Parts: sequence; structure tokens; C-alpha cells
Amino acid sequence: MNLSFVFRTLLFFTAILGSQLQAAEPPHIVIMIGEDEYHTWETLPEFAAKDLKAAPYRVTIIQADAADKNQFPGFVEAMRDADLLLISVRRRTPTTEVINAVRAHLAAGKPLVGIRTASHCFALRPKEPEPKAGLAKWQDFDPQVLGGNYTGHYGKDAATISLVPGADSHPILRGVTVTELIGHGGLYKNTPLQAGTTPLLMGTLAGQATEPVAWTHSYGEKKSRIFYTSLGHWDDFKLPAFRRFLLNGIAWALEK
Repeated sequence: MNLSFVFRTLLFFTAILGSQLQAAEPPHIVIMIGEDEYHTWETLPEFAAKDLKAAPYRVTIIQADAADKNQFPGFVEAMRDADLLLISVRRRTPTTEVINAVRAHLAAGKPLVGIRTASHCFALRPKEPEPKAGLAKWQDFDPQVLGGNYTGHYGKDAATISLVPGADSHPILRGVTVTELIGHGGLYKNTPLQAGTTPLLMGTLAGQATEPVAWTHSYGEKKSRIFYTSLGHWDDFKLPAFRRFLLNGIAWALEK
């Protein structure tokens, strides 16, 4: 037997097997958490452990530094092979490198999912001082990337959630019982949405305007898939319908 031929054959099949294993590797989701209101520093890790890893997805959770809320240690490194970025951040001005990593992710056409305060994740309030040297803001992240128009919220009463007419066939709503969703923690003011968005769910409070609470959008030249919902209060995560909804949104963004 020609040992050289056997060796070359083994190398050939090893390369094929290696490429198949690499192709089968689960998508990598990076979850960025930096807010002080809605307990996503607890709910998202639990959601990742029970729902995302079972899907299966690989998950890296990046929490804001407890000593400096604008620092996100390990984020830039984690984003180097991220397939999807999930954001739960509120009014932070991270380092320029962190903002650039988010921009690079989107410029590559990769998807992003935002929940609740992601609509004002990197934005400063009016009259707030500009970020310190080395830090950065992205004031128009909401209209540019998410396709929203956040201008505050109506109190803290729970909102009634309803389906946008015609949205029932959208993949994000597959298997979701909309009547079991509740908009805890107050209704965000998002009207009007930007052109090109596809509204999925609306929220209603007695005596107040109806507002969109979930939609899809695309961003940039490579049309990154964007899914955003203003749901995401800690009580929302107690609802199986919401967890399925969020899981569907991630799958849709990843085109799975």
C-alpha cells in the first residue's frame, strides 16, 4: 500500500470533517447589559441559560463594570466573532472602541436585537455634558439603527398588547399567544416610527395614545436585520409568551 497516498487521503477527510464541524458550530450571540432599572442583569443571563443555549446558541454576556458604568470589559474581544448583538443598555457612553465595534458589526451586515432601554442606549439627555475623552455617544442610534422614535414613556402602568393587523403571519410571532403578553413597566412613546420599519405589536393604556412596542427594521448598505421591542421589564420575562417572542426575534434576525 502506498503510505503517501493513505496519508494524503487522511488529511483530505480530516479537512472535510473539520470544515463540517466548524460549519455546524452554533451562532455566537453577544449580550451587552448596562442599565439600572429593569433587572436585565439578572433576567437576560437566566434567559440565555434556559432558552438561548438550548436553541442552541453560544452566548457571551458582557456586563457594565460595576465601578464604572461606561466600561464594558471584554466587549471588543467578544464582538470579533459575534453573529448577533443583543443590547439592553440605558444612556451609557462607552469607550470609542466599543462604539466602533458595534458600528463594525452592523457595517458587516450582521443582525442586532434591542430590548426596552436599547432605544436610548448610547444617547445623552438634553443639556447633559459631552462624554469625557475616550468615551463616545451615538445620539441617533434609535432612529438610525432601530428605526424608532423614543421620546419618553407613559407612567408605569401595564399596557395591553395587541397584534398589528396583518402581522400574524410574521415568523417572529409564530407560536406566540399575543393575548398572554403584557407591557409591564410603562408604555414607551415611539410614534412615529421611521420609514422602512415593519410594526408587529402595539401597546395601549387607558386614556393614552396607542404606541408600537415591537417592530423590525434594516440598517446600512448590507441591510443588517434589526428587531426591537420596548418590552423587557423583569415581569415580562416571567411570561412564556414573551420569552418565545424574544427567542423568535433572535432566530429571525439570524435568518434561522
